[in-house]
Amino acid sequence: MKILNAWAGLLAGLLLSTTLANAEPPPAELFFKDADIVEAVLSPSGRQLAITSAKGLTRVGLAILDLGPDHKIQRVAQFGDGDVSQVHWVSEDRLIFGIVDLSEGSGRPKGAPGLFGVNTDGKQLRQLVRRMGKPFFTTAGAEERILDWNHVLLGVPAPRPGTPNEEVLIAEWGLDDIHTQSPLWLNTRTGRTRSVSFDQPRNTVGWVVDDRAEPRVAITLNKGRQSAYWRAPGSRDWVQLYDTDLFQTPFQPNSVDSAGNLYVTRNEGTQGLQVLARYDFGAKAPEAKPLVVTPGFDFAGSLITDDSGHVRGVRMTVDGAMTVWFDATLKALQERADRLFPGRMNEISCRRCGEPDMVALVRSSSDRDPGRLWYFQAQPPSGEKPWSALGPVRGDVKPEQMATLDLHRITARDGRELPVWVTRQPDAKGPLPAVVLVHGGPWMRGVSWGWHAMPQFLASRGYVVVEPEFRGSTGYGEAHFKAGFKQWGQAMQDDVADALRWAQKQGLASDKACIAGASYGGYSSLMGLVKDPELYRCGVAWLAVTDVDLLLSGSWWIKDDASSFGRKYALPEMIGDPDKDAALIAANSPLKQAARIKAPLLLAFGEADMRVPLAHGERLRKALREAGNEPAWVSYPGEGHGFAVLKNRLDFAARIESFLARHLQP
Repeated sequence: MKILNAWAGLLAGLLLSTTLANAEPPPAELFFKDADIVEAVLSPSGRQLAITSAKGLTRVGLAILDLGPDHKIQRVAQFGDGDVSQVHWVSEDRLIFGIVDLSEGSGRPKGAPGLFGVNTDGKQLRQLVRRMGKPFFTTAGAEERILDWNHVLLGVPAPRPGTPNEEVLIAEWGLDDIHTQSPLWLNTRTGRTRSVSFDQPRNTVGWVVDDRAEPRVAITLNKGRQSAYWRAPGSRDWVQLYDTDLFQTPFQPNSVDSAGNLYVTRNEGTQGLQVLARYDFGAKAPEAKPLVVTPGFDFAGSLITDDSGHVRGVRMTVDGAMTVWFDATLKALQERADRLFPGRMNEISCRRCGEPDMVALVRSSSDRDPGRLWYFQAQPPSGEKPWSALGPVRGDVKPEQMATLDLHRITARDGRELPVWVTRQPDAKGPLPAVVLVHGGPWMRGVSWGWHAMPQFLASRGYVVVEPEFRGSTGYGEAHFKAGFKQWGQAMQDDVADALRWAQKQGLASDKACIAGASYGGYSSLMGLVKDPELYRCGVAWLAVTDVDLLLSGSWWIKDDASSFGRKYALPEMIGDPDKDAALIAANSPLKQAARIKAPLLLAFGEADMRVPLAHGERLRKALREAGNEPAWVSYPGEGHGFAVLKNRLDFAARIESFLARHLQP
């Protein structure tokens, strides 16, 4: 009864307005707890909304909201040992989802949430794929059809009007070093599988599927080379698109439309910025004229198709999320949403897109607001308005209390353009104590415009947060990415220092600064204290790479999740060869440079981390102690490469807050 009441309370919470801001800084829990609405997905008809939420409960469950006038909500899946995630509609009356159990920390095995199917009325709940480390879910007579944990979802056919669907495409994940993937079809009601209609290329590690979930592109890896193969609609045969060295691929397959057109991203211009182009099968190359160009950014996005599989637009990320519609009706709807909710990202998911009776879910968000959901009806029932408020994603977040996020492009010491993000309270006066927050990866994009928990938390405590997209980061062109090769602790680190010096010259940051980050960001925090001790009063490094030799070569005694393929073909090119570049590696390994770290340091690690094992932290702690600089230290049992348990997140936030206040005194 309490659970049912909690779900009823969720609906009430979705429809409530926000309250006035409090004078005191928001508590840490507001930033680091799970969102009130984790996922929200329209049904094929657009008349129902699947919502995942833990509001009022201890676990994230699945509910179905009827988008009619009564807004009736029904809980359809709730588990005591896991949280519902990755929800997809198979048909108007059936959904599939996975379950992730992070109650004992993020160190639980990744990539194996299992797979379940359920009707919108909560009936015919069936386990289809076993969860790693968990026994079979009890459904009488179904056990023999439950697949093992190494089967993952590849695609769900887009529902077609008048065409019922029961199947989804899954892949058996190989246990070899490169994790090959073999696809098959799975019936979500019976659990039965059937083979695909083709033989796949050997060593396939990834797929691109069309809107019917038919595999069209296979990506293979073999001995340091990457290949791509194409299978045209109606064909069983594969045609090779390219075969190149790992870092020399001429383009990357992106998506396939219902007509069988292949869209790819390729580099263009002196900076090698990625653009979206159609592939010309006659010329065996991408078309010279791109379809979408995003100046200053790599194209990062996907096609938007309607219920019939026709392309209606493109959704992408530039500084933040944006959509370009090719359809006049949808373009007009986007303009209407942008007028109603100005200065925000208004992401539209539509059903019967462009038709007179179109409906749409709009998520409106900004750097100060995690998001609010709206329901649009082009032909609302009599007495109803076209726009209905469904509620906030994080009801406790008051946008007026949050900081702003701005992107600047500065010049690094060697002339390279360097994107830098700055989070700062809008009413702040004069230079503020600074936290230089370095993103992980490092071969990823760090920030996009929107609301982010850690920088918002730090800004609420009186700091300006500086986040550089140092060379080696992706999203800003191939030249920026490859400029980071073999530059750990060198030019990559100089970029971080240059970002802080720029912020100080601009009057944004004072001379009181600390450097912080996780994973590679933790490594960079340590190397910042080594290379630029005059810049930073302290450092915070969590889940940090400290022993570069251990990262590159591994150890018989320390288990991690790095593949031998990566250590043989990728890491020597991107970081350094353990033999040829031994001196370079030693000079830029925090463990071997520990005696040069003099500033106060807070270290945090997950005891079950397989990406950066606890040994990294323990070895550095020992070396610092021997050098006379005992670090503040915490390790969390069960946690992996990220802190999943709320009490651990809050404990770490409290430690950061206290540590920074002690050394920066805002």
